[in-house]
Amino acid sequence: MAEEKVIYDENSIRSLDWREHIRLRPGMYIGKLGDGSSVDDGIYILLKEIIDNCIDEYVMGNGKQIDIKITDNKVVVRDYGRGIPLGKVIECVSQINTGGKYDSAAFKKSVGLNGVGTKAVNALSIYFKAQSFRDGKTKIAEFEKGQLLKEHPLQDTLEPNGTAITFIADDTIFKHFRFINEYIENMIWNYVYLNAGLVVWFNDQKFLSKDGLLDLLKRKTNEEALRYPIIHIKGEDIEVALTHENQYGEEYYSFVNGQHTTQGGTHLNAFREAFAKTVREFYKKDFDLADIRASIIAAVSIRVQEPVFESQTKTKLGSTNMAPTESISVKQFVIDFMKKALDDYLHKHPDTAEALLRRINQSERERKEMAGIKKLANERAKKANLHNKKLRDCRIHFNESKDEKKYNTTLFITEGDSASGSITKSRQVETQAVFSLRGKPLNCYGLTKKVVYENEEFNLLQHALNIEESIEDLRYNRIVIATDADVDGMHIRLLILTFFLQFFPDLVKNNHLYILETPLFRVRNKQKTFYCYNDEERQKAIHEIGAKAEITRFKGLGEISPEEFGLFIGEDMRLQPVVLLNDMPIQKMLEYYMGKNTMDRQNFIIDNLRIEKDMVYEMEVDEELV
Repeated sequence: MAEEKVIYDENSIRSLDWREHIRLRPGMYIGKLGDGSSVDDGIYILLKEIIDNCIDEYVMGNGKQIDIKITDNKVVVRDYGRGIPLGKVIECVSQINTGGKYDSAAFKKSVGLNGVGTKAVNALSIYFKAQSFRDGKTKIAEFEKGQLLKEHPLQDTLEPNGTAITFIADDTIFKHFRFINEYIENMIWNYVYLNAGLVVWFNDQKFLSKDGLLDLLKRKTNEEALRYPIIHIKGEDIEVALTHENQYGEEYYSFVNGQHTTQGGTHLNAFREAFAKTVREFYKKDFDLADIRASIIAAVSIRVQEPVFESQTKTKLGSTNMAPTESISVKQFVIDFMKKALDDYLHKHPDTAEALLRRINQSERERKEMAGIKKLANERAKKANLHNKKLRDCRIHFNESKDEKKYNTTLFITEGDSASGSITKSRQVETQAVFSLRGKPLNCYGLTKKVVYENEEFNLLQHALNIEESIEDLRYNRIVIATDADVDGMHIRLLILTFFLQFFPDLVKNNHLYILETPLFRVRNKQKTFYCYNDEERQKAIHEIGAKAEITRFKGLGEISPEEFGLFIGEDMRLQPVVLLNDMPIQKMLEYYMGKNTMDRQNFIIDNLRIEKDMVYEMEVDEELV
């Protein structure tokens, strides 16, 4: 069959206006889309773009409070800054490259400088309203998908100055999206840590920090597990807080101009180098870098004039210099600061210096003890023929590329041949891999990392994930626990969670771990089929189908055919993110759920068991009625 010839002429050339281009290529403006289950999904970027403008006003000394309300996916953000000039409200939210940040004297160290963010929110919303309050007058403009719906005349107002933005994201672009409050709360905490004194109200909850990054580390750590009190040092355009815990790996929180740079960049690389260099010089000993940084938890924030980020979502700093017109590099700026400020701190606090030295020496001993064990474990992993027996790999890996398709690579961890077989047959081979567990994993709470290399299942799992040395080498962006919806399945899920929290907590903290939600019921007749994820959906399906409904309770993943499974791990896959709340440190949480029995835990189990029994009884009664 002859190949169809593509005609390329004047009719092939098309010009898009700003709205069309943003809606056609949203990833260029806000990164990946998603449904809200990941912390970097697009709906959170939309919210961040609006809040960033409020923060810029605060940094300039205008307004000390931001109000955020989210109800039924409707977002309202109100600041108390100067307010958009009333004659430019429409232009500021609907004309690309229009804004007040091009004058570097006014917004010298702002987050966004290209006038795109708010316009992207406007274009990607089915409803968008901008309202400005200035000196007793207010101006309102309403939009749909970036198109002006109504321009209201100027009105008198008693409201204080500021700007209010309301938007509802377009659910044809962000399919089945939902906001997860824990993600938003963490975002807000970061804003108040970096802007000490700023008050943010989110759905009537108050967020405030008095001591900046010191408060951040207090919230992120368990005081009982700290090897020494948190070191908090500040300078012009830089703030650092750091300590060491008993955890494994390194944990960093990095910021530029108030923006959380989740992927680090030149400033974080400079900090890691500067910390090691300062420590070596202070103790006059050439420590191994791994021993210095092992178990560190640190936060670093710098302010750079006209920063250059590697993407519109500003997750990684690319700037090499502190300002376009200055010759001092980011690297040298951070090194010079750490060399003086940290060195001075350690001299003034000899107890902290001694405790830090003990931590480094302990890391050195542990590393040397583990060297032989790791070598044997690597040999065992090769002999186990991992990629043939345990792992059904995908063709693309997370650490190969960061474009949206490859960014969403997934590893399903499941148990049993039938379940892993169904997922393997129905998965997307390009981006989805399957790791099959054999039996229940070991309860590793309270054990050392030595067990990871000595236990075959754990050893093979960490090799499959490629995290033996560092989580930066992680081969899959999403690690999804897929277990049966019964007591055994829940127990396996809990043991896997314990493994990651005990030995690789930064995977959880960096939002890589999820739980797969699969239907509990199938309700159908000859015309219709409904897959129900909870009892409410089941009741609704029964009501719609009527008395002839056939109800199937899926007790195990193996009971779901590969053809059906493909519906649940495709575009509409439901994932429940594993989110850590900071009101209970990891070790305390693991001790409560996975340690020796306590009366509190026994009471918790008894109370929740009663709820489960009641729910099962109600379901059985309903099925008898059908």
